Amino acid sequence: MAKELKPGDPAPPFDMPTAGGGRVSLANLKGKRVVLYFYPKDDTPGCTQEALNFTEKAKAFAAAKTEIVGVSRDSVAKHDKFAAKHGLNITLASDADGAVTEAYGVWGEKTLYGRTYMGVERATFLIDSKGKIARIWRKVKVPGHVEDVLKEVKAG
Repeated sequence: MAKELKPGDPAPPFDMPTAGGGRVSLANLKGKRVVLYFYPKDDTPGCTQEALNFTEKAKAFAAAKTEIVGVSRDSVAKHDKFAAKHGLNITLASDADGAVTEAYGVWGEKTLYGRTYMGVERATFLIDSKGKIARIWRKVKVPGHVEDVLKEVKAG
């Protein structure tokens, strides 16, 4: 596992395919702030709610010159279905090989109903316009999270 990132660290670079046939990379977002949020799986209750909350506030983030990028290890095809089903208008990136989830330290052991498995920890990273990590939210609880992130973005 990568060393634990902290505010002030340079954000690990990424370049991933996205829903809708595009690509997203940290290099192409230079000069903008980025909310990079990691979630376990498309179309599960918590992940759907989080994506809908970010979609609902997308205009407010855009007004604050901040891009939203959701990342899971699901395929682009799954992202396309997820976005279409729920009318999502945020960037969903596919980290199918796990390189980005590893670089950000959000891939690890999880436990559900006493079963241990490897999975993505729900976490959000705010990256400043110079490519440094400004703030990190780990073990995110979905209710109220997007509002917290938006508050931070507006304050910055």
